[in-house]
Amino acid sequence: MEKVIVPKDYHTPLDVYHTQRGIDIIKQTFAHKLCEALNLKRVSAPLFVEHSTGLNDDLNGVERPVTFDIKATGRDAEIVHSLAKWKRMALKKYDFHEGTGLYTDMNAIRRDEDIDCIHSVYTDQWDWEKVININDRNKEYLKATVIKEVNAICDTLDEIKKVFSEITLELSREVSFVTTQELEDMWPDATPHEREYNYVKAHPTAFVMEIGGKLKSGKPHDGRAPDYDDWSLNGDIIFYNELLDIAFEVSSMGIRVSPESLDRQLAEAGADDRRSMEFHRELLLGNLPYTIGGGIGQSRLCMLLLQKAHIGEVQVSVWDDETKRICENAGILLL
Repeated sequence: MEKVIVPKDYHTPLDVYHTQRGIDIIKQTFAHKLCEALNLKRVSAPLFVEHSTGLNDDLNGVERPVTFDIKATGRDAEIVHSLAKWKRMALKKYDFHEGTGLYTDMNAIRRDEDIDCIHSVYTDQWDWEKVININDRNKEYLKATVIKEVNAICDTLDEIKKVFSEITLELSREVSFVTTQELEDMWPDATPHEREYNYVKAHPTAFVMEIGGKLKSGKPHDGRAPDYDDWSLNGDIIFYNELLDIAFEVSSMGIRVSPESLDRQLAEAGADDRRSMEFHRELLLGNLPYTIGGGIGQSRLCMLLLQKAHIGEVQVSVWDDETKRICENAGILLL
């Protein structure tokens, strides 16, 4: 993707002052809608964890966490990439029961992220996790949860449009479900991102399923750490972003690994060394609840609903000189 996509005749619908008000409305409204839809309660969450716990999210397995030493403990800590594994431990520790869950405001630093108009080294998410019954570990339950999340997003858009007549965005509540293998079968010579774009152009609200495992081509659609999502029961919520003409991911989510699927995925990923870490040991022993969970990008959602061309219009981060030059020339104000 280009670092900066400048839409023809782009002019932000809301000035800086009203953009801040819009961000506030979105963050409050969506959190409320998501909690209502999925029966969640807000909890406090860590900004950093100790490496030895195995709780940090390894993302694609190559990203370097921001690490620092703590004088008082004599041990190193890592700024989180996400809270995918921490949340599952917290559900047990905080005594959540089946059908209930938690969400938190997650802030992370991803130092190796490629910067462009929708990616930043600073990441903010609503991270959520919910206890489920073992019998809910199926695609039907996953799809039903996806639809609830999409409806919460669309409900939030409706509220924003009541306040700001300048917002003209339309989102479809009808979710089209497709697997990564189906995408590869349809466009075998295209890249995974090209396949997503081709699909979402025709199906403007889509859930791309089964991310992490190898496809018939021998390559995965995209990277996923082997120790939180079950690769056969996960996916990404993607909208067609007409302003930027791209497939626009707002949420990665899935039913989490069981002891059996964790065992299988660790072996497939060549990550057997993690078995001795606290989180993995507890999960393999069957001591953690069965869960479903995900993350919804806060800046991503604000960018989409407020019809912004760059994520820097809704969050404060650090940008390279080229990005700043292009945005300044295009009248895109980076916060």
